Amino acid sequence: MKKPIRRMILICIVVLAVPVLAGCTPTGPESGGDGQEVSLHFTPEEYPRVDGSTLTIPFSEAVGAAVMDLPIAEARQYILHNTTHNAYVNLIEGRADIIFVTPPSEEELAYAESQGVKLEVIPMLRDGFIFFVNESNPVEGVDFQDIVDIYSGKITNWKELGGEDKDIIAYQREENSGSQTGMLKMVMKDTPMTEAPKELMIGDMGSIVDAVALYDNDVSAIGYSYYYYVKNMWGDEHIKMLAIDGVEPNDDTIGSNTYPIVSTTNMVLRSDEPQGSKARLLADWILTEEGQGIARESGYVPLQ
Repeated sequence: MKKPIRRMILICIVVLAVPVLAGCTPTGPESGGDGQEVSLHFTPEEYPRVDGSTLTIPFSEAVGAAVMDLPIAEARQYILHNTTHNAYVNLIEGRADIIFVTPPSEEELAYAESQGVKLEVIPMLRDGFIFFVNESNPVEGVDFQDIVDIYSGKITNWKELGGEDKDIIAYQREENSGSQTGMLKMVMKDTPMTEAPKELMIGDMGSIVDAVALYDNDVSAIGYSYYYYVKNMWGDEHIKMLAIDGVEPNDDTIGSNTYPIVSTTNMVLRSDEPQGSKARLLADWILTEEGQGIARESGYVPLQ
């Protein structure tokens, strides 16, 4: 799919999310409510206020469609995700009942504490944190420590990893994005990241893929994101995902935990969310065989 068309579709899904967008179809099943029997049922008026990350939009739409017994095109008007950080803020401030997101950043945890809110984080899907390079880069894989060394400034040239004699262009995501939080918590941990110049800090998930794919038609760039997003929501024929410690990221290696950087995508509620509320009923249902089946049908890696 050409870039302008793909970007237009993503903008339809993320920004507008209104009934007139019935022609914009997400990755995943074409309908959730067309004849699909599930044990949990809400009317649109009963459906909890769901927010979340860009990464979880297709799952959220499929869940809403199944539970409200609506085609996805019709259910979409009730699904509005405001990206990871904004979803956390909306939950903390009481404008959302449940959010589908990556784990909270330190800043988000601190903000919740300052507001007297305790967050309840419940894993709902598996995902892999992946690194990708231009398709022309001869490097097929790196060690986990190599990634840490690249982003801490210790390794600066691809020839150190068996590639060409070219400086590594290491893209980063913006602070408090789900990808940046994942990078800091799962990869860098106690090792400080180098401070990237402004032109290497990417604001949205799709643009970091494009930047690596198109960087001067060169092999210098590297970026990171979540497996589901790159594989199913954005993708690009001009990048390749790197093997880490000799293991390629795919559904099987992520599902079996053999890929070295397996993460969870979570449901998050406020701890004071009442027992038996619509949000808690939805959270419980997502962990059932029915809910996890929706995840699988939507192209995600379920917990089981």
